[in-house]
Amino acid sequence: MGDRLRVFSEGFRIFFLSAGVFGCLAMTLWWLWLADVHAFWETSAMMPQHWHAHEMIFGYAAAAIGGFFLTAVPNWTNTRGAGSAFIFTVFALWLLGRGAVLFAAAVSPMVVMVLDLLFLPVLAGQVLLQLLKKPKPQNLLFLIMLSALWCSNLLVHLEWVGLTEDTAEAGLRGGLMTLAALIGVLGGRVTPTFTRNAMKRQGMAKQELPVTAPLLDKACILSAVLLPWAVLSGVTWLGAGVAVFAACVQALRLAGWKGLWTRRQPILWSLHLGMAFLALGLLLWGLAGFGLGDELAGLHVLAIGSVGGMTLAVMSRAVLGHTGRVLQVPAAVAWGFGAMAFSAVVRWIGQSVWLDLYSVTLTLSSLSWIVAMGLFLAAMGRMMFAARVDTAG
Repeated sequence: MGDRLRVFSEGFRIFFLSAGVFGCLAMTLWWLWLADVHAFWETSAMMPQHWHAHEMIFGYAAAAIGGFFLTAVPNWTNTRGAGSAFIFTVFALWLLGRGAVLFAAAVSPMVVMVLDLLFLPVLAGQVLLQLLKKPKPQNLLFLIMLSALWCSNLLVHLEWVGLTEDTAEAGLRGGLMTLAALIGVLGGRVTPTFTRNAMKRQGMAKQELPVTAPLLDKACILSAVLLPWAVLSGVTWLGAGVAVFAACVQALRLAGWKGLWTRRQPILWSLHLGMAFLALGLLLWGLAGFGLGDELAGLHVLAIGSVGGMTLAVMSRAVLGHTGRVLQVPAAVAWGFGAMAFSAVVRWIGQSVWLDLYSVTLTLSSLSWIVAMGLFLAAMGRMMFAARVDTAG
């Protein structure tokens, strides 16, 4: 199979590649606006802040989610993955949505809305078909989360087309909290499992392995299902309360996962770091809902540190594993994990601590994100086109 066709042979290839490329391009456009280069935004149909938030959630993160589900669900159900034709089609829908939003000034807002809302239902339909072949309640709940993500995007577009007056902000927050919920559940599975497997390979005793109390896992699932809908309800105290509860659950679980043991293994500590940012971001955002702290600071800890950090960690591991390579990230990718964490911390400092340097920290945060994505692409981009190492002849 030629390299150009191979990129559509498995979901992780085209979508993780696209997430990295789009993550760089979208953040570069945002950085240009911060640097007072406004040429693009003069013809944009929406506020730059809304475009930036929307495309990080429903553009970058949605691509990462698409690649993950198209790759993981066949493994969960022991079924054959989607074919190249479907992967190409669903990728085209994602790309069509990105183009429609980017050039919204030249297209009817209603057309932009329709085009951008196509991707997630088609992806969810494929996930449903495969999950039904081996249905498990803990997996079917992901369809509820995909529905919450789609509804959040719908609320943003309804304001953009003029059918509502104040739903965009709620939609953006609902979308981000849906991503947080997905990370809470999926990260709660893979982080302790991968850590436990690595420790077993090194002969660690059973009592030294990561542990999670079943009650905490159930509380995590409950809070994950409720969080996006609580935020979309518009009841501030409800969304904030669920976020604080979810943060406490995540922190308690994380404490039992032996994170310090992973400090010399970037492929593992990156997962623990992403989960730590999840707990911290949810806590900061939830407390802000009760008047304690800055809401945007909490949102960006969550968006950059957890969503950015966790997607980068999971994509890197999946690319290595599914192309037959040793599960050891290149040094450049490890530095990328650090750059993403730096981006989150600097963004929080500029919003909450060092307000006089807000514009400087905003630029530093944006550039650090771009560096993180660039290092990922430079080190792993070619793997998305290459045959599996263990089958290459």
